[in-house]
Amino acid sequence: MRAVLQRVARASVTVDNQVVGAIQKGVCVLIGIGTDDTEKDIDYIVNKILNIRVFDHEGVMWKKGVKELGLEVLCVSQFTLQGKTVKGNKPDFHNAMKTEQAKATYAQFLDKLGKAYDPSKIKDGVFGAMMMVDIANDGPVTLQLDSRKFTYDGPQ
Repeated sequence: MRAVLQRVARASVTVDNQVVGAIQKGVCVLIGIGTDDTEKDIDYIVNKILNIRVFDHEGVMWKKGVKELGLEVLCVSQFTLQGKTVKGNKPDFHNAMKTEQAKATYAQFLDKLGKAYDPSKIKDGVFGAMMMVDIANDGPVTLQLDSRKFTYDGPQ
């Protein structure tokens, strides 16, 4: 499971000219579900979203997470995060989970996120819809989360 987390001053999702989800200060998270994602991947991403320290507190940077501060979370399903762009110029989405299974997995993800936090502070878009996502990135702070990459494999 892949996610792009952004610290936001505000964010919203609009479908067919209707705002379907909106938050103030918190995090906006784009979620991409892969063909081999399991409950373990969901648990990893839920934990990261709620606890990763991207907020300042009492003048100290990177001190608190969204859960500690009682902030809001806007989740947006986005299969394109599973796209491969290595060969050619057309993205390859074969690693994205098929629609019906992905919809169920995304619902399970939202359920677990709500149980681990406060469901009233979690908003989302409409699975599978064409969405306009308005993000006021604060910082900007943008992080990539990947349940399958637990270590950095860069140059030594």
